Amino acid sequence: MPRQYPMERTRDIGIIAHIDAGKTTVSERVLFYTGVSHKIGEVHEGDTVMDWMEQERERGITITSAATTCFWVPTYRAQTNADLDADERRKNFEYRINLIDTPGHIDFTVEVKRSLRVLDGAVVVFDGVSGVEPQSETNWRYADDFGVPRLCFVNKLDRVGANFEADVKSIHERLTPNAVPIQWPIGEEDNFSGVIDLLAMKAYGFEGEKGERIVEIEIPENLKALVEKKHNEAVERIAETDDVLIAKFLEGHKPSLEELKSALRKATLAVRLVPILCGSALKNKGVQFMLDAVIDYLPAPTDLPPVKGINPNTHEEETRSASDDQPMAGLAFKIAADPFVGSLTFFRVYSGVLKRGSYVLNASKNSQERIGRIVRMHANHREEAEEIYAGDLGAIVGLKNTTTGDSLVDSEHPVILESIDFPEPVISIRIEPKTKADQEKMGIALRRLADEDPTFRVSGDQETGETIIAGMGELHLEIIVDRMKREFGVEANVGRPQVAYRETIKGKSEAEGKYIRQSGGKGQYGHVKIRVEPLERGAGFEFVDEIKGGTIPQEFITPIEKGIKEAADKGVLAGYQLTDLKVTLYDGSFHEVDSSEFAFKIAGSMALQEGAKLAKLVLLEPMMKVQAIAPADFLGDVTGDLSSRRAKITGMGERGMARIIDAQVPLSEMFGYVTNLRSMTQGRGSFTMEFSHYEEVPNNVAQAIIEGRKK
Repeated sequence: MPRQYPMERTRDIGIIAHIDAGKTTVSERVLFYTGVSHKIGEVHEGDTVMDWMEQERERGITITSAATTCFWVPTYRAQTNADLDADERRKNFEYRINLIDTPGHIDFTVEVKRSLRVLDGAVVVFDGVSGVEPQSETNWRYADDFGVPRLCFVNKLDRVGANFEADVKSIHERLTPNAVPIQWPIGEEDNFSGVIDLLAMKAYGFEGEKGERIVEIEIPENLKALVEKKHNEAVERIAETDDVLIAKFLEGHKPSLEELKSALRKATLAVRLVPILCGSALKNKGVQFMLDAVIDYLPAPTDLPPVKGINPNTHEEETRSASDDQPMAGLAFKIAADPFVGSLTFFRVYSGVLKRGSYVLNASKNSQERIGRIVRMHANHREEAEEIYAGDLGAIVGLKNTTTGDSLVDSEHPVILESIDFPEPVISIRIEPKTKADQEKMGIALRRLADEDPTFRVSGDQETGETIIAGMGELHLEIIVDRMKREFGVEANVGRPQVAYRETIKGKSEAEGKYIRQSGGKGQYGHVKIRVEPLERGAGFEFVDEIKGGTIPQEFITPIEKGIKEAADKGVLAGYQLTDLKVTLYDGSFHEVDSSEFAFKIAGSMALQEGAKLAKLVLLEPMMKVQAIAPADFLGDVTGDLSSRRAKITGMGERGMARIIDAQVPLSEMFGYVTNLRSMTQGRGSFTMEFSHYEEVPNNVAQAIIEGRKK
């Protein structure tokens, strides 16, 4: 089947935001206005299309990113070509939008990160009352990391306390000074009735039960002076990014609307400017113009530079441009367990065409995969597809070896695309099946869930035989256990949450490990000398082989590295993973007959334990970035309580009548905080928390942790 939409009329976008900014409500309006759904789903009524998991509907939050495809004829094209019949309009002016609605809760931040890796543009949604919130900053940072062009949509302007100007100010202060409002609201709170286009200098209202009819109205008299000022500011900001426009502007000529939009598009694609729009998705105002802005200012796959990768055979850098004629190259960005079809692999095709029935190379694992069924996803509904073209998203059913971040490519032209880095889990719990029947099912369920979610880890405690699951937060693990029960029918007993501490070293040392066994017949001999030194925080583990002249034969180097790595994973001080260190193997000896891989593996392990003990071992704990919000009357109580939890207060602010406290607090001190905060503030306080970094545990606290582990 030939390509239906030229690549220039394709947009791959994500909707990202802090929890409760109205992201899913925006997505539901998009589906309604684009004709994908004929009824608007509401989060508060639990009938949304994009939040389709039972847990999402019960909690009113997004947990997993949902992908869908919709189609849009820009409003101005529809109006100026109203005389054309619907088919003609569709053929000439309709755009395909591949949309991913991502979670806002920090525990599911992996969903945002992996979505941004494969998307070309993003709509960042803000709450009209709260403005920039902690997760908005984290998501913005991810978008910066991947160089994703974006636009802002200030939502919920109908709410009490909404203030568009204050929101714009918070975007300028906390995210970027390069954001430029291209709309202005008519009224706020209960009086919010429409928007003014600052570039065209026209005002619009929304009529009909679902705001589907857009009508041009007069700019209200009381806003004319302000809007004129904001128009001039916007024109100046846009003109500054374009040499031709700035010359015109300085000569006193006003750029035309087309020139302004063209310059703003170029500046947005280069991430030099970020357009800001406004509206209220719940009240059906402004979403159509947001869709127009997606078409006008966010990139098509052809607008972006070719994607880079490494050829696994030559180790040279290669590029793949967005064209159907190039060799096929795609990236798997998400694995999902589907109750009806089994495993679904979501992927993005960067170049070429992926066809059903073909064989592709998983270049990351150097294994062949057969493409059985390809589906296009509409939240949790599937539509069969014969092929997926460059620039499109889809899902493959039943791949055997592919995991998140793997490159699926043409076997004749292999390339490994840049993968996705994921944060390490910070919290763990022990889990055991309730019955013997649950035992086997639990193993399968945990394996499937770990395949889906790279921030979820499963391990066994060798001493007790218990299973330990680790993730990004209490809610994350709670959802995992809930999904095990509902999707896999596994009942389990769950222990108390434990903090994922780490061990590291502060000094340098040298050590040797000697493993010699003689007991009749063939003996065992392994002897290694290593240097141990600290690396900067977050660097992980590095092994360097400096063996010269065959003092240790080459075949024993890998077992030595394995032994050292296993010892580091088990920990030396208190049984927590040893990290942020460099181990250099510089000398040793071997025996012609008795040396073996086993002996050198044990020698490596012994050397690391010895070296770590000599290099000032310390314990590290995860520090969380916490933002607590409480009425002014309770400010002293809240800060006092945080200080008693070993918090470092990093900032204070105001949001209307509420006070905001920013702090860094050890995760171990935050269990049960929500109950405390509510009782302290008569139920009016709230907080958000996300992982920040690892930090050394104070001596007295570390001693207590080590003693507790020994018991």
